[in-house]
Amino acid sequence: MKFLIQRVSHASVEVDAQVLGEIRKGFLVFIGVSQDDTEEIADRMIRKLLGMRIFEDENGKTNLSLADGELLLISQFTLYADCKKGNRPSFIRAGNPELANHLYEYIISECRKQISNVQVGSFGADMKVSLLNDGPFTVMLDSREIF
Repeated sequence: MKFLIQRVSHASVEVDAQVLGEIRKGFLVFIGVSQDDTEEIADRMIRKLLGMRIFEDENGKTNLSLADGELLLISQFTLYADCKKGNRPSFIRAGNPELANHLYEYIISECRKQISNVQVGSFGADMKVSLLNDGPFTVMLDSREIF
Protein backbone atom coordinates (compact mmCIF):
# COMPACT_ATOMS: atom_id res chain seq x y z
CA MET A 1 0.00 0.00 0.00
CA LYS A 2 1.20 3.49 -0.77
CA PHE A 3 0.07 6.82 0.62
CA LEU A 4 1.29 9.96 -1.13
CA ILE A 5 0.71 12.65 1.49
CA GLN A 6 0.70 16.33 0.71
CA ARG A 7 0.44 18.90 3.48
CA VAL A 8 -2.01 21.45 2.10
CA SER A 9 -3.46 24.84 2.94
CA HIS A 10 -6.54 23.75 1.01
CA ALA A 11 -7.55 21.06 -1.49
CA SER A 12 -10.63 19.90 -3.36
CA VAL A 13 -11.79 17.18 -5.73
CA GLU A 14 -14.39 17.45 -8.50
CA VAL A 15 -16.18 14.93 -10.69
CA ASP A 16 -18.19 16.23 -13.66
CA ALA A 17 -17.67 19.84 -12.46
CA GLN A 18 -19.25 19.02 -9.07
CA VAL A 19 -17.17 19.41 -5.90
CA LEU A 20 -17.24 16.11 -3.98
CA GLY A 21 -14.79 16.99 -1.25
CA GLU A 22 -13.00 20.06 0.01
CA ILE A 23 -10.65 20.70 2.94
CA ARG A 24 -8.66 23.51 4.43
CA LYS A 25 -5.45 22.89 6.44
CA GLY A 26 -4.67 19.19 6.42
CA PHE A 27 -3.47 16.29 4.33
CA LEU A 28 -4.38 15.42 0.78
CA VAL A 29 -3.67 11.69 0.59
CA PHE A 30 -3.49 9.70 -2.64
CA ILE A 31 -3.99 6.01 -1.81
CA GLY A 32 -2.56 3.19 -3.91
CA VAL A 33 -3.51 -0.42 -3.20
CA SER A 34 -1.53 -3.45 -4.36
CA GLN A 35 -2.79 -6.99 -4.84
CA ASP A 36 -1.09 -8.07 -1.59
CA ASP A 37 -2.67 -5.47 0.69
CA THR A 38 -4.97 -6.27 3.61
CA GLU A 39 -6.97 -4.47 6.30
CA GLU A 40 -4.09 -5.14 8.72
CA ILE A 41 -1.68 -3.31 6.41
CA ALA A 42 -4.23 -0.50 6.07
CA ASP A 43 -4.48 -0.23 9.86
CA ARG A 44 -0.71 0.21 10.18
CA MET A 45 -0.66 2.78 7.36
CA ILE A 46 -3.50 4.73 8.98
CA ARG A 47 -1.70 4.79 12.35
CA LYS A 48 1.44 6.09 10.64
CA LEU A 49 -0.51 8.68 8.62
CA LEU A 50 -2.46 10.07 11.56
CA GLY A 51 0.62 10.18 13.78
CA MET A 52 2.86 11.97 11.29
CA ARG A 53 4.22 15.21 12.73
CA ILE A 54 4.63 17.41 9.66
CA PHE A 55 2.90 20.59 10.78
CA GLU A 56 5.06 23.38 12.17
CA ASP A 57 4.97 24.36 15.83
CA GLU A 58 5.50 27.87 17.20
CA ASN A 59 9.26 27.49 16.58
CA GLY A 60 8.88 26.47 12.94
CA LYS A 61 9.78 22.82 13.67
CA THR A 62 7.69 20.00 12.22
CA ASN A 63 6.42 18.70 15.57
CA LEU A 64 2.64 18.84 15.21
CA SER A 65 0.39 16.08 13.90
CA LEU A 66 -2.95 16.19 12.10
CA ALA A 67 -4.86 16.45 15.41
CA ASP A 68 -6.91 19.49 14.34
CA GLY A 69 -6.45 19.14 10.59
CA GLU A 70 -8.62 17.72 7.84
CA LEU A 71 -8.19 14.84 5.38
CA LEU A 72 -8.99 14.50 1.67
CA LEU A 73 -8.57 10.86 0.61
CA ILE A 74 -8.26 10.02 -3.11
CA SER A 75 -7.91 6.53 -4.60
CA GLN A 76 -4.93 6.52 -6.99
CA PHE A 77 -3.98 3.23 -8.65
CA THR A 78 -1.29 4.99 -10.71
CA LEU A 79 0.94 5.04 -7.61
CA TYR A 80 1.73 1.48 -8.70
CA ALA A 81 2.89 2.46 -12.19
CA ASP A 82 5.80 0.37 -13.41
CA CYS A 83 7.87 2.36 -15.90
CA LYS A 84 10.83 -0.01 -16.27
CA LYS A 85 10.03 -1.12 -19.84
CA GLY A 86 9.07 1.14 -22.71
CA ASN A 87 7.29 4.46 -22.42
CA ARG A 88 3.84 3.26 -21.40
CA PRO A 89 3.44 2.48 -17.69
CA SER A 90 2.20 -0.94 -16.60
CA PHE A 91 -0.19 -1.22 -13.67
CA ILE A 92 -0.05 -4.97 -13.05
CA ARG A 93 1.11 -4.42 -9.43
CA ALA A 94 -2.01 -2.40 -8.60
CA GLY A 95 -4.74 -4.22 -6.71
CA ASN A 96 -7.83 -5.33 -8.61
CA PRO A 97 -10.70 -2.82 -8.42
CA GLU A 98 -12.78 -4.91 -6.00
CA LEU A 99 -9.95 -5.20 -3.46
CA ALA A 100 -8.81 -1.60 -3.97
CA ASN A 101 -12.31 -0.19 -3.47
CA HIS A 102 -12.87 -2.32 -0.37
CA LEU A 103 -9.62 -1.12 1.22
CA TYR A 104 -10.23 2.49 0.16
CA GLU A 105 -13.66 2.42 1.85
CA TYR A 106 -12.12 0.73 4.88
CA ILE A 107 -9.47 3.45 5.18
CA ILE A 108 -12.14 6.16 4.92
CA SER A 109 -14.20 4.49 7.64
CA GLU A 110 -11.24 4.09 10.00
CA CYS A 111 -10.00 7.65 9.48
CA ARG A 112 -13.48 9.03 10.21
CA LYS A 113 -13.29 7.42 13.65
CA GLN A 114 -10.38 9.73 14.53
CA ILE A 115 -10.56 12.82 12.31
CA SER A 116 -13.65 15.04 12.36
CA ASN A 117 -13.49 16.17 8.73
CA VAL A 118 -12.64 13.45 6.21
CA GLN A 119 -13.54 14.22 2.59
CA VAL A 120 -13.24 11.80 -0.32
CA GLY A 121 -13.13 11.44 -4.06
CA SER A 122 -15.06 8.91 -6.10
CA PHE A 123 -13.42 5.52 -6.64
CA GLY A 124 -12.68 4.89 -10.31
CA ALA A 125 -13.98 8.27 -11.49
CA ASP A 126 -12.21 10.83 -13.64
CA MET A 127 -11.42 13.33 -10.89
CA LYS A 128 -9.99 16.83 -10.99
CA VAL A 129 -7.92 17.54 -7.89
CA SER A 130 -6.88 21.06 -6.89
CA LEU A 131 -4.53 21.87 -4.06
CA LEU A 132 -2.25 24.43 -2.52
CA ASN A 133 0.70 22.42 -1.20
CA ASP A 134 1.95 23.98 2.03
CA GLY A 135 5.74 24.01 2.05
CA PRO A 136 5.74 22.29 -0.35
CA PHE A 137 5.68 19.24 1.86
CA THR A 138 5.09 15.82 0.27
CA VAL A 139 5.80 12.42 1.84
CA MET A 140 5.48 8.90 0.38
CA LEU A 141 4.57 6.07 2.75
CA ASP A 142 5.10 2.62 1.26
CA SER A 143 4.07 -0.33 3.42
CA ARG A 144 6.93 -2.42 1.96
CA GLU A 145 9.48 0.08 3.25
CA ILE A 146 8.16 1.12 6.65
CA PHE A 147 6.92 -2.15 8.18
